[in-house]
Amino acid sequence: MLNKLRPALARVLGPIGEALARTPLTPNAITIIGTVGVVASALTLYPTGHLFVGTVVCTIFVLADMLDGALARVKGTSGPFGAFLDSTLDRVADAAIFSGLAAFFVLHGHGRGDRILAAVALFCLVSGALVSYAKARASSLGLNGDVGIAERPERMVIGLVAIGLSGLGVPYVLAVGLWLLAALSAVTFGQRMVAVRRSAAAPVAPVGDAATSGAATHGAGGGPNGPA
Repeated sequence: MLNKLRPALARVLGPIGEALARTPLTPNAITIIGTVGVVASALTLYPTGHLFVGTVVCTIFVLADMLDGALARVKGTSGPFGAFLDSTLDRVADAAIFSGLAAFFVLHGHGRGDRILAAVALFCLVSGALVSYAKARASSLGLNGDVGIAERPERMVIGLVAIGLSGLGVPYVLAVGLWLLAALSAVTFGQRMVAVRRSAAAPVAPVGDAATSGAATHGAGGGPNGPA
């Protein structure tokens, strides 16, 4: 859903990436700095009850982490390892946010309701990882799993907005946000499982047809990384 905003976001981040290209910073360094910032702020500020400040700091580092792609495009240094590092450290950042939130409920909660919310936060952590894993594993097998109503950007927005507003004293918003996030993550995981099942069951083109199609594509100026 939020992927539709990527072209506009790229136009905003492009000039910043060009400025960073004149520094010794590398895209991988930005990825690591952003992740360390999110992990440190989420695991220190959330468990101590500083939900709003923690969310502001986490958001700053999440936005900073988005600059790695812009810098990689400017420097021409994008590659498989950078993509792997970025995706892997995204999971680390997500885990820190929801682990810190679960610790907040355990340390500052009152009664059964907060213990349930701690469990919901952990469910969001696990389900979010499964959503991402399903897509990555499907892609590695040559199958299509790139579907779902709540990808990582949507999940991050819902989670951080709910945590931040709760830190400002808005009642019930954190509980509503967590339950909504848990439901959307579960639905998205189910959608990807169904999509991958359908992709795996789709008929495979005969070898002769595939070769003819490949030759036509090559002749038209395409290649292994041509138009998809």
